[in-house]
Amino acid sequence: MDRSTRERQWNSSEARLRGLLMAGLAGDEGAYLSFLRELSGHLRAFFRHRVAGMPSEVEDLVQETLLAIHNQRHSYDAGQPLTAWLHAIAKYKIVDLYRFRSSHGAVTASIDDVEAVLAFQDRDAEDARIDVEGMLATLPDHLRLPIVLVKLQGLSVREAAEATGMSESAVKVGVHRGLKRLAAWIREGK
Repeated sequence: MDRSTRERQWNSSEARLRGLLMAGLAGDEGAYLSFLRELSGHLRAFFRHRVAGMPSEVEDLVQETLLAIHNQRHSYDAGQPLTAWLHAIAKYKIVDLYRFRSSHGAVTASIDDVEAVLAFQDRDAEDARIDVEGMLATLPDHLRLPIVLVKLQGLSVREAAEATGMSESAVKVGVHRGLKRLAAWIREGK
């Protein structure tokens, strides 16, 4: 399948999902149920690709993400792409999964699983990514999440605010203070 065909399919899917969500937000329960049903298929593919080493987690991630989307549906800005908003929420669920597994000693993935999940082929890049993730893990959520969303995932401050429920100012402050704390941490050689 060539790139233009994939883009047409993606744009068609985006438009259909957005239309169903907007109709659902306007009170059409059938459209909203169709939105959730179609979205669940997209989320399964999204998670299968990103947590390849943990196939048993995919369905839990889908359900948790659908619940989060349902609870945050009022925060969707109709002027913004739907997939950016959806993927931000889905990526938070992946972060939550890794945080939970690491805090409960349940991270037992082999290096092959980590490479599949992080999609790194270069060993030095992988080591750097693990170091950055380790440093970010030391930060509280209100500092770490804005950095991950804005600086690493490339979301705008507004998108990050919508995804986290924080104000735009709080996101900006979180990025600034978090980066400042990480810089100090690096200088101290920890």
